[in-house]
Amino acid sequence: MDGDYIIGGVFSIHNYMHTVKHNYTSIPEPLRCTGSVDGRELRFSRAMVFAIEEINNSTELLPGVRLGYRIHDSCASVPVAVQAAFQLTNGVQPAFDTGETCSQSGTVTAVVGESGSTPSISTSRIIGPFDIPQVSHYATCACLSDKQQYPTFFRTIPSDRFQALALAKLVKHFGWTWIGAVHSDSDYGNNGMAAFLHAARKEGICVEYSESFYRTHPRSRFQRVADVIRGSTAMVVVAFAAFGDMRMLLEELGRRPSPPRQWVGSEAWVTDPNLLRFSFCAGAIGVGIPQSVIPGLREFLLDLSPAKVAGSQVLTEFWESAFNCRLGRSADGAEETVCDGTEDMQKLQSPYTDTSQLRITNMVYKAIYAIAHAMHNVMCPERNSAPQCDRFTKIEPTQVLGQLKRVNFSRNGYQVSFDANGDPLALYELVNWQRSESGSTEIVTVGYYDASLPAGQEFHMNRNLTWAQGSTQVPVSVCSESCPPGTRKVLQKGKPVCCYDCIPCPEGEISNTTDSPDCLPCPEEFWPNADRDLCLPKPIEFLSFHEALGIILATFSVGGACLAVVTATVFFRHRASAIVRANNAELSFLLLFSLALCFLCSLTFIGSPSDWSCMLRHTAFGITFVLCISCVLGKTIVVLMAFRATLPGSNVMKWFGPPQQRMTVASFTFIQALICTLWLVLNPPFPIKNLTTYKERIILECALGSAIGFWAVLGYIGLLAVLCFVLAVLARKLPDNFNEAKLITFSMLIFCAVWITFIPAYVSSPGKFTVAVEIFAILASSFALFLCIFAQKCFIILFRPEKNTKKHLMSKNPSD
Repeated sequence: MDGDYIIGGVFSIHNYMHTVKHNYTSIPEPLRCTGSVDGRELRFSRAMVFAIEEINNSTELLPGVRLGYRIHDSCASVPVAVQAAFQLTNGVQPAFDTGETCSQSGTVTAVVGESGSTPSISTSRIIGPFDIPQVSHYATCACLSDKQQYPTFFRTIPSDRFQALALAKLVKHFGWTWIGAVHSDSDYGNNGMAAFLHAARKEGICVEYSESFYRTHPRSRFQRVADVIRGSTAMVVVAFAAFGDMRMLLEELGRRPSPPRQWVGSEAWVTDPNLLRFSFCAGAIGVGIPQSVIPGLREFLLDLSPAKVAGSQVLTEFWESAFNCRLGRSADGAEETVCDGTEDMQKLQSPYTDTSQLRITNMVYKAIYAIAHAMHNVMCPERNSAPQCDRFTKIEPTQVLGQLKRVNFSRNGYQVSFDANGDPLALYELVNWQRSESGSTEIVTVGYYDASLPAGQEFHMNRNLTWAQGSTQVPVSVCSESCPPGTRKVLQKGKPVCCYDCIPCPEGEISNTTDSPDCLPCPEEFWPNADRDLCLPKPIEFLSFHEALGIILATFSVGGACLAVVTATVFFRHRASAIVRANNAELSFLLLFSLALCFLCSLTFIGSPSDWSCMLRHTAFGITFVLCISCVLGKTIVVLMAFRATLPGSNVMKWFGPPQQRMTVASFTFIQALICTLWLVLNPPFPIKNLTTYKERIILECALGSAIGFWAVLGYIGLLAVLCFVLAVLARKLPDNFNEAKLITFSMLIFCAVWITFIPAYVSSPGKFTVAVEIFAILASSFALFLCIFAQKCFIILFRPEKNTKKHLMSKNPSD
């Protein structure tokens, strides 16, 4: 249609170009399209006409200016699209102008189209040097955002860069990390899939395969791609393909049953109603341009009659195909009829008449209005608050190009503007192929994706989804199941990063997240639980009064002290008896007192160690035992001296009487007290948390502080014990019915044996058992001294009083 200014349009109304083999002996045939009319693309072209007529009737936008249009069919092929671009650039002539005016653009002010990215690239390279703006409604290749190569290109549909990112986030949102990928072997598919794969890698998604195809490829290519899909382990297939390419792939897949697959689609095919007939794709999800409402468009589309379509070859072809009749000429066969005018567009079910989900159609509508607003800003300056347009003003495409960069308006509630790359704001609907109650498949909007929102908030779901085979459960598509907490991922050799084995965390380490790549060590005082997903405080262990071992040892300790007290009571009550007097009553009472302390000092080893208990247990043990051994040593010396005193002329006892005995005991004990004092002053014992003996628990124990001090205390006790043992051995054969030296010899033999075996046992015993060994040695040696020295005496005092006489004790024959 002619007008004051012409807007060109290029649409893929047919999907194929007629190809001929050139023999180079005759002029090639003109390029022409073949195949059936694409009703959806025809609707796009008619929407352009509708928008232009709406603008021509407007009193606000370009008032008094009449726009015209020239619409070309590109056949979805580059050669025809290039031919259309040359014709639009060269003044809309049917043949190329070879004159000098070729360097000047014709009457086309701007161009709307093409529907595909590859034809749009070719078109932009032709018209770009003439500064003719091109506004595409459906070319989404991210490469077209490059203003160095395509300075005059704009589009009302978002770039594939945003679509690829949205698809990657969508796949990640549902936890799919193992997918297959197929795409058109075109600029749209190759660039779109490259952007998707780049975004998917950042999201941790692995691709099992990536196959390309194109509608002009032989069928064997589609068979191979279909076989790859059937034989793969990935449940999810992401398809970044154009409608025509995807239709041929789905037809090939439909020829032979295939395992269920969850399809994730790009906008170019997932919102196309023509593909809903492939029922095995039910449950597919993808992104689509938001639905819209264009008032009056449906009535315009349906306002066709045989008379109106007769002037258009494309509309005639559509009419004849839609109603299966011949228009204005006789039928060629018996099965064909002549259109008689009774055909009703209102009853026609076709993508052309389907305005229930206007998506790309609205992109065409907005493209026309964007161009119109740019032209309005060039030729219609406001005067007295009203635009005044001079339709005779000659405007150059360069002027329109400059204004297109600045347009910002709203039409039917839809905002239109372009960024520095000529791209609009990225807003997508999330669509899902769902079965209706009637059993048919419908495209249902289930949410949206807004790239302008903050990271993590781009998705919004407002409806439930259905999946492959009508399932309501999200399908699982992973190469390896997620590693639960307590394990870590180990990559399988030669496979992508999504294929891994789950290895339990090593001892002392945890992982508290799913699919953790590493295990983290617990803090020093913590240890993993059984599942190794949580660090718990290590149980603290020490010899307690509440456990069986502690109770047993405490019982023997208290019991031994009680026996010492009872024995002292018996000796006190029978202090005048011969056996008590003959065994040095004063040293016996002091020995019983020290034995009671020895028994009781073992109690300081039980319970939670503290600063005071650590210092008390070792010093009390050392001093009481020296006191005890000193008393035994004194008794041994007394025995030796007593028998020496019986020799004629001997005056030994006056040199070792009771004062000397007390001085001997006090001196030996003082030396030990001095050693303990130096130990406590220089480097005393202190409580520590032993973290090395057991990895899984903490042992509370007393560190020695100074090991020299500890072994000095033990060494001094051992020295006295050996001295006592030697003297007792010397006195064991002295005459007397009750020679106490024999009992002392035996007791010291046991004492020394206990403490000699204590040393290796003490060094090798772990944790609280070190303390138990020390207590056992204290109790064993104490009981050995007590039983050997006092048991027989108590038995005679209590049960054999007839032997508790001086006569019996002085008898040389024990049987008397």
